[in-house]
Amino acid sequence: MDLIWEGIREALRLVLTGDPGVWEITLLTLRVSGAALLVALLLGLPGAALLAFGRFPGRHLLASAVNAGMGLPPVVVGLLVTILLWRSGPLGFLEMLFTPSAMVLAQTIIALPIVTGLAMAALQALNPRLRLQLLALGASPVQAVALLLYEARGALLAAVMAAGGRLLAEVGAVLMVGGNIRGLTRVLTTATVLETSMGKFETAIALGIILLALAFALNAALTSVQQRARRP
Repeated sequence: MDLIWEGIREALRLVLTGDPGVWEITLLTLRVSGAALLVALLLGLPGAALLAFGRFPGRHLLASAVNAGMGLPPVVVGLLVTILLWRSGPLGFLEMLFTPSAMVLAQTIIALPIVTGLAMAALQALNPRLRLQLLALGASPVQAVALLLYEARGALLAAVMAAGGRLLAEVGAVLMVGGNIRGLTRVLTTATVLETSMGKFETAIALGIILLALAFALNAALTSVQQRARRP
């Protein structure tokens, strides 16, 4: 218990004194996870609409792959991205390995199936007559999908919370593709792993508390928006 209390005191000290190292890795954590979540939403929502309402060969197989991808092991994603970005790999010329861009790419791959799968389920849960009514009233297919996404906004916010929480907690893939380089690719999760391996448990607990606080703040804000959206 003494170790935990020391970690809490250390967390308060780091936050209240504005420790530059902690602020640096916290801001990088938010930038990387936020960028990956944004890209996943931009790609996942149209993909979810296509899978929910489209009729094309291989649709069921693709939907199954998306659902399976929701449990994709992060280390496998890290391995795949590392091979792609390695100097002799197909994308090695981009020189992205061990940069924040590589971390965003890996996290996007992790978040994309979560956003797509949950958004697809939310759209399919709507009354199928609603889409037909919108089209009959003169809405274009794109307008109809936009209105349906708005109608399912409560469930879509749950998808954002699930993906955002997964990204904030991710360590395996970002460690592999980012390298945990101080001042460049070190984020809260990888910093916690490093401090723990060095036996600096107070600092590790402090970083863990900050990470939990970020996750709670994100989910509290989105939950508030979600509950307001459900009010008649």
